[in-house]
Amino acid sequence: MIRHLVLFKLNDGVERDDPRVVAGAEAFSKLQGQIPELEFWECAWNITDRPIAYDFAINSAVADEDALVRYIEHPAHQDAAGQWRAFATWVIADYAF
Repeated sequence: MIRHLVLFKLNDGVERDDPRVVAGAEAFSKLQGQIPELEFWECAWNITDRPIAYDFAINSAVADEDALVRYIEHPAHQDAAGQWRAFATWVIADYAF
């Protein structure tokens, strides 16, 4: 099993209520059920305002590295991630458990 974690940081001047951000968060929330490889999926906004905190998080799991590749290449994932490129940066960690 592989855990896929992603933390997003909104760019300076971009707020959560920006229509692009709202659409991007909605696109990620809809991935559950669209991509067969996802065995676990959750995404949510950070609830603290600490300066080191990221803004949005994805916590997901897939069966193996092949499933991770299929998830990443899936058109619905590509569409959702593509939306975030316009207003955020992110970091990723993938690990076996």
